[in-house]
Amino acid sequence: MNAALIAAVWISFAPVLTPRQEVAVTTALGKLYLIGGLQGRTVLASVEEYDPLTNRWRFIAPLPAPRHHAAAAAIGNSIYVIGGFATILFDEVRTVYRYDIADDRWTQVADLPAARGALAAVAINGKIYTVGGVPGGQALTVYDPATNSWRTLPDMPTPREHLAAATANGILFVAGGRMSENTNAFECYEPDLDRWTVLPPMPTARGGIAAATLKNRIYVFGGEGNPAIPAGVFAETESFDLATFTWRTEEPMPHPRHGLGAAAIGNFIFVPAGALVQGFGTSNVNDAITEELTPRRRSVRH
Repeated sequence: MNAALIAAVWISFAPVLTPRQEVAVTTALGKLYLIGGLQGRTVLASVEEYDPLTNRWRFIAPLPAPRHHAAAAAIGNSIYVIGGFATILFDEVRTVYRYDIADDRWTQVADLPAARGALAAVAINGKIYTVGGVPGGQALTVYDPATNSWRTLPDMPTPREHLAAATANGILFVAGGRMSENTNAFECYEPDLDRWTVLPPMPTARGGIAAATLKNRIYVFGGEGNPAIPAGVFAETESFDLATFTWRTEEPMPHPRHGLGAAAIGNFIFVPAGALVQGFGTSNVNDAITEELTPRRRSVRH
């Protein structure tokens, strides 16, 4: 198969149950989890689970407390929700909650070393790495579930919040985000070497984005702060080839959004929720991207 012929295609799946933005999203045991966020100016504690085999959503146990702009990552049958903001006043918190899928139950575990909101998180080799966020924008910390403890690692070179993170080959990749303005910075951290590396920047500077890895590419979706359209959001989908270290522009998002999430299951990256306009807003969109030879947009709804 000629890799040059492979392109990404968007497919629409069953919408989320509660429209929301500034969500935390992760996958575990073949299902997608949509956590907290904002519905207008209301901070949500509700959590939804999506099963791609049935194309259906259901509510599960809510967070112990409402959160928006939190981060999430999964290890085995446990999901961790880290930091975020507790109220509409954007007061960052240190709290970390663990969800046990089998028991449908949340438990509070060790706090972050310092309160952070609008951060990103990934799981690598049984540990959770959290990066960026406010205040500061440079923090990198790692949580070890075996010891229920956090450790501070070297700061990220480019400070930012509203960033996105993904992982591949045991490496943490961090894309975009913003401080005073949007950035196209793209950097990676290698845990084995305890080292940051600056990589080729994204084609489009964006914050309020999401990212995930599919096969040999890291995809970055959406964002806000787009002066080219009245809604102020980005439709851009850009992917980074881990073999050639080059960026490629993909088919734009069918529903441009910011404050969304992204996570891969099988051959799809699901990109649920987010706001269709800059600032406060919501959507119930659940689009997914996959790779095939002949791009075409489809819908699969029940």
